[in-house]
Amino acid sequence: MGRPSNTEQRKQEIINALLRVMAERGYEKASIQAIAKEAGLAPGLIHYHFKTKQEILLGLVNWIASSATERLDRMETEVSDPWDKLTVFINARLATGETELPQVVSAWVVIAGESIRQPEIKEIYQGLIEQQLNLLKKLVADVWQNKSVNSKEVVHLSAIVISAMEGAFQLSATANEIMPKNYAAESVLEIIKASINK
Repeated sequence: MGRPSNTEQRKQEIINALLRVMAERGYEKASIQAIAKEAGLAPGLIHYHFKTKQEILLGLVNWIASSATERLDRMETEVSDPWDKLTVFINARLATGETELPQVVSAWVVIAGESIRQPEIKEIYQGLIEQQLNLLKKLVADVWQNKSVNSKEVVHLSAIVISAMEGAFQLSATANEIMPKNYAAESVLEIIKASINK
């Protein structure tokens, strides 16, 4: 596989700059000038690669989604047991440590907020949540014997877990200093265990 083109590399640099600016200041204050300054580029070069700030945001959403999928795939290659696969899914999203990405989490929270205001972002955000929910339902059903992916219990538990993850992201971005360390992944796995073992 060859190296990415200069254009693709430059686009990724701009997307990464938006990520850093958004994580610090939010989307509204992430002006083209601020993105350019963060990327070390002239504002005109930003406009050469992206017509609008929203186009950069869409690129960021897609990059976050593909990065999360790649991270899960890497972690999942070493496990085959259904409970271990479910644990990997939860840890890939919530566990802290050397693989945690606080800027990505902060940007994801901003993206969720932008999905309220921007229909195109909302459509993508909902699609990504739906993908996560469908994958989680399959993982939960594989662990929860005699329950199908579409059983009420599996659907509701999966929805609760997605809600807990999104809430943990919000708190990680906004109240990290007061939340207990490493609580999210462990707590979500305990909730799943308690529900399945009823």
